[in-house]
Amino acid sequence: MSSTSALASSSASSLVGASSSSSISSSSPSSSTPPSTASPPQKKKLVGWQHSAAGSLGGMTGAIVTSPFDVVKTRLQSDLFRHSVQPLKDTAKAVTARTGISGTLWQFVDTVYLIRRIGVEEGWKALYKGLGPSLVGIIPARAINFYFYPTSKAYLAKQFPNAPTEKAGQTAEDSPLIHLSAAVIAGIMTSTGTNPIWVVKTRLQLSARKKPPGIPSASIPATSSLLPKTIANSVAALAQSTSASTSTVATSTAASAAAPAATRASVSPALAMTMDIIRKEGIVGLYRGLSASYLGVSEGVIQWVLYERFKRIGKTTTSSLDQQSLLSYVGSIVGASGGAKAVASLITYPHEVIRTRLRQPAINGVVKYNGLLQTLRLVMKEEGVASLYGGLTAHMFRVVPNAACMFLIYELVAGKLTAAA
Repeated sequence: MSSTSALASSSASSLVGASSSSSISSSSPSSSTPPSTASPPQKKKLVGWQHSAAGSLGGMTGAIVTSPFDVVKTRLQSDLFRHSVQPLKDTAKAVTARTGISGTLWQFVDTVYLIRRIGVEEGWKALYKGLGPSLVGIIPARAINFYFYPTSKAYLAKQFPNAPTEKAGQTAEDSPLIHLSAAVIAGIMTSTGTNPIWVVKTRLQLSARKKPPGIPSASIPATSSLLPKTIANSVAALAQSTSASTSTVATSTAASAAAPAATRASVSPALAMTMDIIRKEGIVGLYRGLSASYLGVSEGVIQWVLYERFKRIGKTTTSSLDQQSLLSYVGSIVGASGGAKAVASLITYPHEVIRTRLRQPAINGVVKYNGLLQTLRLVMKEEGVASLYGGLTAHMFRVVPNAACMFLIYELVAGKLTAAA
């Protein structure tokens, strides 16, 4: 009797325990986290190729829109279009020194006037010289940059989870140190992979050819005008650009005449220029200016770090297009990207001039610029420090709207890809 009672008591006890265990397990979520502290579902992140696709599309659009300013900027950075013909002494005396705000305004006039001059002397298609190589270069450049930056940021955040952040509650991916390191990696990879393309593009943009004689053009002699020295030099150089055209351009023109119409405008000249560089300078010639490009990595670093900061200020890192008005969203992205690019460009602009000089073709078989420090010293000695900012206005006209357009399209495409995932 006692054994039966004990057995019944044991069975009841086990049933109660099982019921209690079942009740506990049914009330708890699938994870071990209590319901009150369970984290909300995380937004799905894009994989590397999706970042690349969005960045490439944005970069390509920006390059097309701002191509004329890119041509003008390259020519103003080069001494081939600034010192070919010296103005008369009377003209030089009539032109007063312009510095500060006045100098900036005259750079604006110089930019607009040179755009018009190129259109008159060479045809408006000349404002899109080098666009073919630019588009060929933009796609891999932006693909590489937008691939390595987010993936490097995620990788470094995993490797250094305790990276310093600005506010409590932020993750390692919000750390400025992680942003800086990821931007350095992305910049180095981009510069190394795309330098040959930019060398070809620069050479094409520095090749000036006047329109055929049958087409009328409004010529303004530099020697009889009272224009600022920079404008007078640019006009005079363009007016005599036929004699300065290289045999490379003639070769590429002949090749383009025989090429199909679809590829004649861009592919053939770029291919001819590439082969000419390899034949005359070897493979090394395609990597001229690489040291200056590495120096320019600092611009990309500053741009990415500031973009992340400005986005956070504008509260666009946690807000999507569906959560705010289109105008507010576009304004926040454009402001963050354009502002970041403007600051980064102003700080690091001299490297652009040095890089352009290093990529110039040889004159009468002589390479004038052959090193980073040598170029810096020579430019400062012959032309002064102000020449390190030649073409700055045209550059800003190009890169700020380019960056705004590129990042806006990137964010929109990335948002759509995230929603579709």
